[in-house]
Order: sequence, then C-alpha cells, then structure tokens
Amino acid sequence: MVVDTASVRLAFIVVAVTMLLLFYFVSFRRTRSAYCGWWCIALLLFLGGSAAYLLDGTDQQWWANPLGSVLLVSGAASTWAGARTLRTTRPALRLLALGPVAVGVIAAMDNPSTNTWAGGFLYLLAMSTLLSLGAVELGRLDLGLSDVSTAMSAAAALAGGFYFFRWIVYAVVGPDAPFFLKYAGPALVTLINLVLLVTVSYSMTVLGNNETMSDLRTRATRDGLTGLLNRTEFLNRANTELRRIRRTKVDAALILADLDHFKTINDTDGHQSGDTILEQFAAACEATVRSTDLIGRYGGDEFIIFLAGSDVDNAVQITAEISSRLSMSVPLSRIAPSVSYGIAAVRPGAVLSEVIAAADVALYQAKTAGRNGHIIAGEDAPRTA
Repeated sequence: MVVDTASVRLAFIVVAVTMLLLFYFVSFRRTRSAYCGWWCIALLLFLGGSAAYLLDGTDQQWWANPLGSVLLVSGAASTWAGARTLRTTRPALRLLALGPVAVGVIAAMDNPSTNTWAGGFLYLLAMSTLLSLGAVELGRLDLGLSDVSTAMSAAAALAGGFYFFRWIVYAVVGPDAPFFLKYAGPALVTLINLVLLVTVSYSMTVLGNNETMSDLRTRATRDGLTGLLNRTEFLNRANTELRRIRRTKVDAALILADLDHFKTINDTDGHQSGDTILEQFAAACEATVRSTDLIGRYGGDEFIIFLAGSDVDNAVQITAEISSRLSMSVPLSRIAPSVSYGIAAVRPGAVLSEVIAAADVALYQAKTAGRNGHIIAGEDAPRTA
C-alpha cells in the first residue's frame, strides 16, 4: 500500500492544531512556564511548515517548500530552546536563527521552482543537529525534576538520529532513489512525526507541570532576596543533621551572624542598598562554606549557619573569611559593613533550640562588646572577626 504524502501531512496538521490548542489552554495558560511557551511556538512552527509543504508539486512550491523547511527547522530550534530553559537560559536568538536562515538562503538558491528538495541537504542536517541538541539538554536535567525527562531525551535523540539517517541516505543515493523514498521519504517521516507529536506533547505537559511544582517548592523553602534557606526550612534540615550527628557521634558548630548598624545603612542609603548588602553577605557565606553545610536567613539582617563535622575553631576561621569576602565585594567608594558573630558548639545529643539560644547569647555579647567580632558561647571575652 502506497501512503499518500499529502493526506498524511493533512492529518499531521489536524493533530498539530488540536495539540496546540490543548497544550496552550491546558498547560501554558495555567503554568506560564517558559518551557511550555517554547513548545507552543514549536507546535505553531511545525504546523506552518507542514501546511506550506501541502503546496509541494504545485506552481507555488518555489516559495512554499523553502518556507516549509525554514519553519520546520525553526520548530526544531524552539524545542532546543525550550529544553535548555529547564536547565539554564535559552540560547541567544541569533544562534537559534542561524539554522533557519541558512536553510532558507540555500533553499532559495537551489531552484525551488523545479527542485522539490531545494536545500534538502542542509535542511536534514539542521533538523538532526537541533533535535540532538534538545536531547542533550533534556539528558542533562536533574532527574529530580521529572523522570519523564529521560524518556523525552530518548525520543528527541531517536528523532535526531532518524534525521541524521535521512541525511546520510540523501547524500549517498539522493532523494529520488527508491531506497530513500521507502525508508526516509516524507510520507514515512510525517507518520513518525505524528506519533512523536502526540507523545511529546503529553510528556511536555508533565514536564512543564513538574517544573512549576519545582518552582513552588523553591519559593516555599528559599528566601526570596538572598536565595538562602528560609528560617523554617533551615530548622527542618538542621534537625535532620542533628539526628545524623547523634548516630555518627561527630561534632558540629552553629553560627549566628548579624550585620552591624544595618538599620543605619537602610536609613542613610536606602533599602535597595541594604538589600544589595544582604545579597553580598549571602554570596560571601555560600562562597566560604561547603556545599554540605546549611545557610539560612534567620530574619531581617540575621543569618544562621550549621557546620556539620566542624568544631568552633573552624567556625571562627569561617567567620573571618566571610567578613573578608564581604569587604572585598563592596565597592571601594563605600565602607564595608562589619559583622558580629555568635558561635556555639553542637555536641551529639544536643537540642537545636538550645544551641541556637546559646549562639544568640554569644551574638548579643559580641554586639554589646563593640561589634565587628565573634564570641564563642561559654567564653567571656570577644574576639575580633
């Protein structure tokens, strides 16, 4: 049985329109996810490209076929951009436009009025490359975001691999050879793309929803300004660490830090300046401690750090390095704010509230003793930070 290419393309268009409407109204309008937005754009471009190809073989193919190729390659570029937004930022627009523009220029110069496959060599290579790049981005996602990303990566890799197979066959035997028409021709490709379209649209809905849930979890556990753990999440994780310490019998240390004269900074230079200093202090903390340590914004200009497997002497060194990093991050035209620290040892079997209370008393002593220093809970004399 011979598959009619035009009929398959028409079926693809109907399904693409349905998927676009469902995906836009069910997923994108609800989540406003960047990834969902890019997939809507990709669906629209795939739809337009397939519609343009319906004019193949008519006296309008001179413009319709190059346009169809450009739109389909743009759709593949959009899938790559969408996949990349799940992990980092999208590629630069000029990079996304490189493939479609090159395909359009080559197709326009390749006698499109008589050559059905004008620019076909570059078109197949661009599709293979862009779909494969999307597969790589999906494969590099954190598995915690969604298990479906692995299946999505495999699907994109298979699609990219199939276009690469078409490119090889095209280069070796040409687009008019019986082998190409049977195993790599447009009818078979459209059927495969039709199945992938439905599968990928469903998977992307799941992935977009999971991205939204991940964002909500981040907002629920992180401080909006500094990106550090908020107070509730810090206390939850610190209690988990305490239970681990009881089992492993290792020591730990807790630091309470407070920016000196922070209210004066806000009143004198404005709250935006104060927010900048809070962000700089948070960055100094993150750059100093280990990734396994806990850092939280305890409230206002007060921060809390839990150092598992460290003693108070190591905590003292960390406070000095944090203050040093903070002073280097402030412009030379301004005086860096000083910081007071209260440090408490965390022994196996300790109660978190009691450790925090001890560190808070030490912090108060450091403040009243002149600021810009630290006190270890149980000691009387402050030390300069």
